[in-house]
Amino acid sequence: MKEMIIATKNNGKAKEFKEFFDTYHIKARSLLDLAEPVEDIEETGNTFEENAALKAEQIAKQLNLPVIGDDSGLEIDALDGRPGIYSARYAGEQKSDQANMEKVLEELKGVPKKDRSARFICVLAVAIPGKVTIFKKGFCEGEIAIEPRGENGFGYDPIFIPKNYNQTMAELDPVEKNNISHRHDAFKQLEVWLKEIAR
Repeated sequence: MKEMIIATKNNGKAKEFKEFFDTYHIKARSLLDLAEPVEDIEETGNTFEENAALKAEQIAKQLNLPVIGDDSGLEIDALDGRPGIYSARYAGEQKSDQANMEKVLEELKGVPKKDRSARFICVLAVAIPGKVTIFKKGFCEGEIAIEPRGENGFGYDPIFIPKNYNQTMAELDPVEKNNISHRHDAFKQLEVWLKEIAR
Protein backbone atom coordinates (compact mmCIF):
# COMPACT_ATOMS: atom_id res chain seq x y z
CA MET A 1 0.00 0.00 0.00
CA LYS A 2 1.52 3.30 -1.12
CA GLU A 3 -1.18 5.81 -0.26
CA MET A 4 -3.94 6.39 2.30
CA ILE A 5 -6.61 9.09 2.37
CA ILE A 6 -7.63 10.26 5.85
CA ALA A 7 -11.37 10.96 6.02
CA THR A 8 -11.03 14.21 7.95
CA LYS A 9 -10.84 17.98 7.45
CA ASN A 10 -9.34 18.41 10.93
CA ASN A 11 -5.68 19.45 10.61
CA GLY A 12 -4.71 18.27 14.09
CA LYS A 13 -6.15 14.81 13.53
CA ALA A 14 -4.68 14.61 10.01
CA LYS A 15 -1.19 15.44 11.35
CA GLU A 16 -1.39 12.55 13.83
CA PHE A 17 -2.45 10.10 11.11
CA LYS A 18 0.21 11.35 8.66
CA GLU A 19 2.98 10.87 11.21
CA PHE A 20 1.75 7.35 11.93
CA PHE A 21 1.62 6.28 8.26
CA ASP A 22 4.94 7.97 7.52
CA THR A 23 6.65 5.27 9.61
CA TYR A 24 5.39 2.72 7.06
CA HIS A 25 6.36 4.86 4.05
CA ILE A 26 2.68 5.30 3.20
CA LYS A 27 1.80 8.73 1.85
CA ALA A 28 -1.25 9.94 3.78
CA ARG A 29 -3.38 12.87 2.66
CA SER A 30 -6.38 14.45 4.36
CA LEU A 31 -9.52 15.65 2.58
CA LEU A 32 -8.03 19.16 2.72
CA ASP A 33 -5.04 18.01 0.63
CA LEU A 34 -7.15 16.85 -2.31
CA ALA A 35 -7.51 18.92 -5.46
CA GLU A 36 -11.20 18.04 -5.79
CA PRO A 37 -13.47 18.79 -2.81
CA VAL A 38 -15.14 15.80 -1.16
CA GLU A 39 -18.64 16.31 0.21
CA ASP A 40 -19.19 15.84 3.95
CA ILE A 41 -20.45 12.41 4.91
CA GLU A 42 -23.29 12.39 7.44
CA GLU A 43 -22.67 10.17 10.44
CA THR A 44 -26.02 8.38 10.51
CA GLY A 45 -24.78 5.08 12.00
CA ASN A 46 -25.87 3.62 15.35
CA THR A 47 -22.38 2.55 16.41
CA PHE A 48 -18.82 3.90 16.25
CA GLU A 49 -18.05 1.17 13.70
CA GLU A 50 -20.92 2.18 11.42
CA ASN A 51 -19.95 5.85 11.50
CA ALA A 52 -16.26 5.18 10.85
CA ALA A 53 -17.15 2.82 7.98
CA LEU A 54 -19.65 5.26 6.44
CA LYS A 55 -16.93 7.90 6.06
CA ALA A 56 -14.22 5.52 4.87
CA GLU A 57 -16.34 3.48 2.44
CA GLN A 58 -18.17 6.37 0.77
CA ILE A 59 -14.98 8.34 0.20
CA ALA A 60 -13.07 5.22 -0.98
CA LYS A 61 -15.85 4.67 -3.52
CA GLN A 62 -15.65 8.28 -4.74
CA LEU A 63 -11.85 8.34 -5.05
CA ASN A 64 -11.12 4.66 -5.74
CA LEU A 65 -8.31 4.83 -3.16
CA PRO A 66 -7.75 3.32 0.32
CA VAL A 67 -9.38 5.53 2.97
CA ILE A 68 -9.20 5.50 6.77
CA GLY A 69 -12.11 6.90 8.78
CA ASP A 70 -12.48 7.14 12.53
CA ASP A 71 -15.18 7.71 15.08
CA SER A 72 -14.68 8.14 18.78
CA GLY A 73 -16.48 9.16 21.92
CA LEU A 74 -17.03 8.70 25.62
CA GLU A 75 -19.08 5.91 27.23
CA ILE A 76 -20.19 6.31 30.86
CA ASP A 77 -21.45 3.19 32.63
CA ALA A 78 -23.78 5.02 35.06
CA LEU A 79 -25.45 6.67 32.02
CA ASP A 80 -26.00 3.35 30.20
CA GLY A 81 -23.14 4.11 27.79
CA ARG A 82 -24.14 7.70 27.00
CA PRO A 83 -23.04 10.02 25.45
CA GLY A 84 -21.51 7.36 23.14
CA ILE A 85 -21.82 8.14 19.44
CA TYR A 86 -23.46 11.47 20.36
CA SER A 87 -20.40 12.63 22.37
CA ALA A 88 -19.62 15.65 20.16
CA ARG A 89 -23.19 16.96 20.18
CA TYR A 90 -24.46 15.62 23.50
CA ALA A 91 -25.76 19.00 24.68
CA GLY A 92 -27.01 20.05 21.24
CA GLU A 93 -26.12 20.34 17.58
CA GLN A 94 -23.88 23.38 18.15
CA LYS A 95 -21.16 21.00 19.49
CA SER A 96 -19.99 22.89 22.61
CA ASP A 97 -17.34 21.09 24.72
CA GLN A 98 -18.30 23.15 27.76
CA ALA A 99 -22.03 22.45 27.44
CA ASN A 100 -21.36 18.72 26.88
CA MET A 101 -19.25 18.50 30.06
CA GLU A 102 -21.82 20.41 32.08
CA LYS A 103 -24.58 18.06 30.92
CA VAL A 104 -22.56 14.97 31.89
CA LEU A 105 -21.66 16.38 35.33
CA GLU A 106 -25.29 17.35 35.94
CA GLU A 107 -26.48 13.84 35.04
CA LEU A 108 -23.86 12.30 37.37
CA LYS A 109 -24.71 14.55 40.33
CA GLY A 110 -24.72 12.45 43.50
CA VAL A 111 -23.18 9.40 41.79
CA PRO A 112 -20.31 8.16 44.02
CA LYS A 113 -16.71 7.84 42.76
CA LYS A 114 -16.89 4.02 42.59
CA ASP A 115 -19.81 4.23 40.13
CA ARG A 116 -18.33 6.86 37.79
CA SER A 117 -16.43 4.43 35.53
CA ALA A 118 -16.13 5.44 31.88
CA ARG A 119 -14.00 4.93 28.80
CA PHE A 120 -12.95 6.76 25.67
CA ILE A 121 -13.37 4.62 22.55
CA CYS A 122 -11.83 5.08 19.10
CA VAL A 123 -12.77 2.96 16.10
CA LEU A 124 -10.69 3.08 12.91
CA ALA A 125 -12.17 1.77 9.64
CA VAL A 126 -9.93 1.12 6.64
CA ALA A 127 -11.83 0.86 3.36
CA ILE A 128 -9.86 -0.48 0.38
CA PRO A 129 -11.79 -0.62 -2.93
CA GLY A 130 -12.85 -4.20 -3.68
CA LYS A 131 -11.97 -5.49 -0.20
CA VAL A 132 -13.78 -6.00 3.09
CA THR A 133 -13.48 -3.02 5.47
CA ILE A 134 -10.98 -3.53 8.31
CA PHE A 135 -11.86 -2.31 11.83
CA LYS A 136 -9.50 -1.57 14.73
CA LYS A 137 -10.77 -0.46 18.15
CA GLY A 138 -8.89 1.33 20.94
CA PHE A 139 -9.89 2.11 24.53
CA CYS A 140 -8.80 4.32 27.40
CA GLU A 141 -10.45 3.24 30.68
CA GLY A 142 -11.04 5.67 33.52
CA GLU A 143 -13.66 7.56 35.51
CA ILE A 144 -15.49 10.88 35.47
CA ALA A 145 -14.21 13.59 37.83
CA ILE A 146 -16.50 15.62 40.10
CA GLU A 147 -15.53 18.87 38.36
CA PRO A 148 -13.43 19.95 35.34
CA ARG A 149 -9.66 20.29 35.91
CA GLY A 150 -6.78 21.19 33.60
CA GLU A 151 -6.13 23.37 30.57
CA ASN A 152 -4.75 20.88 28.03
CA GLY A 153 -6.69 18.73 25.60
CA PHE A 154 -10.23 19.24 24.35
CA GLY A 155 -13.68 17.64 24.50
CA TYR A 156 -14.23 15.73 27.73
CA ASP A 157 -10.53 15.71 28.73
CA PRO A 158 -11.02 18.04 31.76
CA ILE A 159 -13.49 15.62 33.39
CA PHE A 160 -11.89 12.28 32.44
CA ILE A 161 -9.41 10.67 34.86
CA PRO A 162 -7.54 7.78 33.20
CA LYS A 163 -7.14 4.52 35.14
CA ASN A 164 -4.12 4.55 37.51
CA TYR A 165 -3.92 8.36 37.38
CA ASN A 166 -5.05 11.10 39.76
CA GLN A 167 -5.02 13.84 37.12
CA THR A 168 -7.57 14.40 34.40
CA MET A 169 -6.56 14.05 30.75
CA ALA A 170 -6.47 17.86 30.56
CA GLU A 171 -3.91 18.01 33.38
CA LEU A 172 -1.53 15.55 31.74
CA ASP A 173 1.41 16.49 29.54
CA PRO A 174 0.17 16.18 25.91
CA VAL A 175 2.84 13.55 25.08
CA GLU A 176 1.80 11.40 28.05
CA LYS A 177 -1.87 11.86 27.20
CA ASN A 178 -1.28 10.72 23.63
CA ASN A 179 0.60 7.64 24.84
CA ILE A 180 -2.40 6.38 26.83
CA SER A 181 -5.18 7.68 24.59
CA HIS A 182 -7.87 5.58 22.89
CA ARG A 183 -6.59 6.68 19.48
CA HIS A 184 -3.06 5.55 20.36
CA ASP A 185 -4.49 2.17 21.41
CA ALA A 186 -6.37 1.89 18.08
CA PHE A 187 -3.18 2.85 16.21
CA LYS A 188 -1.35 0.01 17.97
CA GLN A 189 -3.97 -2.46 16.64
CA LEU A 190 -3.61 -0.92 13.17
CA GLU A 191 0.16 -1.29 13.38
CA VAL A 192 -0.18 -5.06 13.84
CA TRP A 193 -2.36 -5.22 10.70
CA LEU A 194 0.07 -3.08 8.65
CA LYS A 195 3.00 -5.29 9.65
CA GLU A 196 1.01 -8.35 8.56
CA ILE A 197 0.15 -6.96 5.10
CA ALA A 198 3.74 -5.74 4.63
CA ARG A 199 5.11 -9.30 4.92
